[in-house]
Amino acid sequence: MANFEEKIYVSEFNVLPSKSIGVRKTTEVLKDGECISQSYWRCVLAPHDPQTQAVLGDEPYYYNLALDAWKDIPVPPVEPAAE
Repeated sequence: MANFEEKIYVSEFNVLPSKSIGVRKTTEVLKDGECISQSYWRCVLAPHDPQTQAVLGDEPYYYNLALDAWKDIPVPPVEPAAE
């Protein structure tokens, strides 16, 4: 019986001059250890983007790189939710 596995990993991480970060994640489907399918997902994170944890939280190395790239940029204030 064939063994299938899915691997998702950050395959590109670029800090741009604006301090935004371009991220590409690769998803590979492996059959018996051989890649049979590959797809990509891309996004750009603005400094202190609220989606950073969702995008990079499972990759601590890249998450910490993002935080380090933004350490000198003030965190914008959070506006209270409208009622």
